[in-house]
Amino acid sequence: MNSTTSRPSARRRALAAAVAAFAAGPALLTAPAAHATGGEGRASAVVLRTDLDVALLNKAVHVPLTATLNEVQAPASARRTALTVTLDGVEQGRPVSVLKADVATAQATADGRRAEGRTELARAKVHVPGLPLLSLIELEKVTARALCEAGGQPVAEANVQGRVTVLGKRVTLTAGGPTKVEVPGVGEVTLTLSGTRTTSRTAAATALALTVSVNPLKANVADVTGTITLAEATCESPKAPAAAAAPAAPTAPAAAKPADVRPQTAGEPPEANLAETGGSSLTPYLAGGSLALLAGGAGALALTRRARAARARG
Repeated sequence: MNSTTSRPSARRRALAAAVAAFAAGPALLTAPAAHATGGEGRASAVVLRTDLDVALLNKAVHVPLTATLNEVQAPASARRTALTVTLDGVEQGRPVSVLKADVATAQATADGRRAEGRTELARAKVHVPGLPLLSLIELEKVTARALCEAGGQPVAEANVQGRVTVLGKRVTLTAGGPTKVEVPGVGEVTLTLSGTRTTSRTAAATALALTVSVNPLKANVADVTGTITLAEATCESPKAPAAAAAPAAPTAPAAAKPADVRPQTAGEPPEANLAETGGSSLTPYLAGGSLALLAGGAGALALTRRARAARARG
């Protein structure tokens, strides 16, 4: 009795294993889709940047005057607000306030969608060594902005608003070219207004760029030469996510050529040709499942015949 009940159980297990093997076959054809992501953009901003050379009276000693105010960079958001920058040890050891301003801010932000740099400078005075009482330049307000968005055209903007005074002279700036201011016995300053440039993925804006050459002959300073940049912003667009590749179209079964068609007799088994029969990529799994089912059925039939023979003998 136990052997009789165990045989159907064995048959059921064999059939279940065959069905499981068949069902698992198509699952091997699937794979998780891949998604490409873009990188973060970049941005920077700076209120003031100096690159000056200070020559003392004997001209044997040159003191580099390099300074930046509120320089920030991103991927991570950054913001700085400082109103003055002071250098020590240039005018006979006394500090020099290069910049004094009521507003001096720089901000840079960047993520996977956009990058932006912003700068604002208002009611500002710039000094250089050797001119303690005379401002190199005074201005009311300058701003710069650079915006880069993924997939969009970068934008650069720069503005100079209100009055501008250079070496004590009121000047009118024009976009047509640089403006030169000369003061006898003091020197000259050349100003370039609102420079912007863009490419397919970058932008840069500079509100004012000054080329300086002054010879005050005071406070042990003979010459001050170099450049000063006021209100600068740059950005670089994030990389746009790469488009997911489209799945390849299935290849159509090749049509049988007339020359390949020939009569088949009972004694000739047909040739296996996937191209001619239209077989798909599932054929190996179907075939495997069918063989497993046939094997399970054959085993069950053999067990049944043995049981009948045993009963007949009994």
